[in-house]
Amino acid sequence: MKKILGVFVMFSLFILASCGSSNKVTSYRKVGSKVYSKSNHHKSSTSKSSASESVYRSNNKSYTSKDASYLLKTAKSYLGVPYKFGGANRTGFDCSGLVMVSFDELGFKLPRNSAKQASEGKEIKISEAREGDLVFFNTSGSSISHVGIIESIEKTGEIKFIHSSTSKGVIISSMDENYWKTRFVKAVRLL
Repeated sequence: MKKILGVFVMFSLFILASCGSSNKVTSYRKVGSKVYSKSNHHKSSTSKSSASESVYRSNNKSYTSKDASYLLKTAKSYLGVPYKFGGANRTGFDCSGLVMVSFDELGFKLPRNSAKQASEGKEIKISEAREGDLVFFNTSGSSISHVGIIESIEKTGEIKFIHSSTSKGVIISSMDENYWKTRFVKAVRLL
């Protein structure tokens, strides 16, 4: 009985600490009530940006601050969707699935798990972070196992991020919360 209980506890801890490690790639094109297909998929503008609009580069593709807003609008459309290990659609998301699907709407293909996503883009100081950047955490005790998208940076410096929590599904949390503050590993800029 002890052995069965031990296996159950270990499996439960793995599920709670993990953030999806499936290599399966699921393309999901629904944002709110609007469905995007290849023909009407959101594309970044190739025209000149206004002087007040930031322009970022990634994989030789230009991204603008409008793209970061679109990314966040996409991610926020999933608020309240339950957590599902390996999930990458409205029936359930794990953290890396949410990030992958949200970036996919911009035509930006990411690996399926958080540890591999952490190797993409450019590592930045958290003090340089902006909306749309990724934040990575060690929730398993051994390596990067959780990811979120920075949703806002308050005037006080508080950073809020959207992610899929194992207990509450897709939510917005604060990096000022002790749990996240003590598990933060790095920030990465993709856009």
